Amino acid sequence: MREYQSAVGKHHQAPWSTSLIVMSTMATLLCLGIPLVALKHAREVTAWVALLPLSLVLGCALFTIRGYTITGDAILVHRLFWATRLPRADLQSARFDPKAMRRSIRTFGNGGFFSFTGFYRNKLLGPYRAFVTDPHRTVVLRYSKRTVVVSPGAPEDFIRELSL
Repeated sequence: MREYQSAVGKHHQAPWSTSLIVMSTMATLLCLGIPLVALKHAREVTAWVALLPLSLVLGCALFTIRGYTITGDAILVHRLFWATRLPRADLQSARFDPKAMRRSIRTFGNGGFFSFTGFYRNKLLGPYRAFVTDPHRTVVLRYSKRTVVVSPGAPEDFIRELSL
């Protein structure tokens, strides 16, 4: 995995799992194909029929996870055009658990269209927030009042960097 030190902190890649690649490819093809089929076979197609699937692709792509940067006071989750900040001040523990997302139920969010992001829950973690691209490289971040799951390319290095 490519990791690098920037002026802000150490950057960790967020590699995609095979399942994320397959789901994102299939969903994108479906969303691009719907307007084409609708325009070809329907006599009158309203603009929303073509624009809704295309806006779904764009909307989900905006929230994709591109990587993580550990700074002195935060973990930055890089999206397409911005970063979500997870403060380190209240972080109680970080552990690598490749089965953390197993048997999870998505309560609100995205379940595999460019990322696994949003709010989930399972018996092991209870309710948690996910910023994941590979559910088998998951690091569970425990805060006093919440749990967050991320998936850096090298989970052990990510945890080691957090403890410095």
